[in-house]
Amino acid sequence: MAAVHSSASDRAHRTEIWRFLAGQREQRLLPLFGIAVLGVVFGSVIATTELNALYLCAAVIGCAFILYDFRIGVVLLILLMPVSGSVVFPHEMFGVTGINPLNLLLLATLGSYLLRGLFDGSLKHFVPQPLLWLYVVPILVAGALGSRHVDDIAPVFYMRKMLEFNNTAGYLRDLVLKPLLLVLFALLMGAAVARSARPERFLAPTLISIWAMGLLVLVFVYLFGTGLGEMASSTSREFLSALGMHANELGRLYAIAYALLLFTWAESKQFGLRLVLLVSMGLVVAALVLTFSRGAFVGLIVVNLLFLVWHRNARALIFLGLVAAVVPFVLPDAVYDRITTGFAGGMNAVSAGRIEGLWLPLLPEVGRNPIFGSGLGSILWSNAVRTAGGATVLQTTHPHNAYLQALLDMGIVGLILVCTFFALVWRDFRAMSRDATLDPTLRGFCAGAAAGLLSFLIASFTDGSLAPRPEQSFLWLAIGMMYGLRAKRAVR
Repeated sequence: MAAVHSSASDRAHRTEIWRFLAGQREQRLLPLFGIAVLGVVFGSVIATTELNALYLCAAVIGCAFILYDFRIGVVLLILLMPVSGSVVFPHEMFGVTGINPLNLLLLATLGSYLLRGLFDGSLKHFVPQPLLWLYVVPILVAGALGSRHVDDIAPVFYMRKMLEFNNTAGYLRDLVLKPLLLVLFALLMGAAVARSARPERFLAPTLISIWAMGLLVLVFVYLFGTGLGEMASSTSREFLSALGMHANELGRLYAIAYALLLFTWAESKQFGLRLVLLVSMGLVVAALVLTFSRGAFVGLIVVNLLFLVWHRNARALIFLGLVAAVVPFVLPDAVYDRITTGFAGGMNAVSAGRIEGLWLPLLPEVGRNPIFGSGLGSILWSNAVRTAGGATVLQTTHPHNAYLQALLDMGIVGLILVCTFFALVWRDFRAMSRDATLDPTLRGFCAGAAAGLLSFLIASFTDGSLAPRPEQSFLWLAIGMMYGLRAKRAVR
């Protein structure tokens, strides 16, 4: 009887063990089954809707990781934000403007951060007060003012297909919301840096992003085989626009990237990193030269002069001495021809017709609303545009002077507030570059950001915008890094 009971007990025990192993096998197979189902679903969608679905699937997969840690989203944004302004990146999916992988990743990263911030109480420090009141609010106010004038936009801009909106909603999307996404990126960058034990690791995706943008122009020029003399011609300034960004915009982006690389290289103590940074500088300078942007050339000179002033040591002197000795023999004649364009024709010729064709006709517009401006993009409905006939002023949607644009759009008050914001940012960059508690690499990065910001503000006298634009991607990345480092220092 005891034997029978023991046998039954053994069988029950073996059955329990078998069920346990079967359950374990099912648990192991369940994720594989889920992956297989997702593969079938995504594969079917991609087969029917092609690239749009591929982008969507990649964004959905990325969002799944982002929900685990929003810093993963920040890394992806570092890689994608600079290239998002080019044609190689999708700006819409399924025919809907605004729905694209970048915006999906931004929303997912923001959502993941907000969920975490609700529990750790960090939300109240998410947006620095100077950024909010000196920069974001003036843009929002100017956007609200401008939204009332959408119906007043000169028809010529629609006839020449220079605008992608024709109603108030589109105006707010393109001129207000879309630019401020760059600010949101900087805020998320700051939050990620503040929660990282080693913030210098964010330099790796930054380097990858810089390489991607540098190769963008180099590969494009190589594939099309256009001669340097033709690219340098004032009649070929739109050549690189096929990439989705004007040559001047790309030039300003490269000047800021070069500043970050140069000063980080000067402070880094790691041989391998220094070598990578040096090669990266060569790549960026080559891409910058191919833009033939005189504003970018000025920015490059400003960065190197600041490097010499701020690093009065043998290393800096040797580096710049080698550059000064080699560059004159390496640069093609087309670069010198581009730099000296218009020198024989007076200031208006040097400015490529900006003085008489844009700035002087637009100056009376400042007097219409001198205090608060006429709203973002006010050149679109200005009297100068409506009365100029076929003049140069009709051929552009911005006045090619960031400060004049700010005066027109935001008035004297807005210009003062925005300039004050950038002055405070520059001060904070300089303070971080002298902080002995920071890793030397990060100190160099902050010094490079200060130099890049100053070069950007100087180049903005002949082009660009003080409002967020894609060419400012690396600048806003650095601003986010600075906010994060400052938050970490405050916690100590």
